[in-house]
Amino acid sequence: VMGVAKAALEASVRYLAVDLGAKKIRVNAISAGPIKTLAASGIGDFRYILKWNEYNSPLKQTVTQEEVGDSGVYFLSDLSRGVTGEVHHVDSGYHVVGMKAVDAPDISTVKD
Repeated sequence: VMGVAKAALEASVRYLAVDLGAKKIRVNAISAGPIKTLAASGIGDFRYILKWNEYNSPLKQTVTQEEVGDSGVYFLSDLSRGVTGEVHHVDSGYHVVGMKAVDAPDISTVKD
């Protein structure tokens, strides 16, 4: 269900960008990777998810709340005045690979 909902949200961004562009209204979205937060700590195996992202993303790190917030500031600023209909991924590049990196360790054997 999550994949369908996310695809619908991303499609809505594109449709709204077209519909509202003539009014100079920009519509964009931020797609964040897993972030260590108090709310996320309630998700079972969330540490595993964070480690997986760290080992398998091109930047070999998880993202922070500040990095996601900085992307929001970019979209709200004039720096993005020519940008609309985009989904900005803040996930250390994981969206471009989406699978286990060849040099990633076997996560089941890694200790925190």
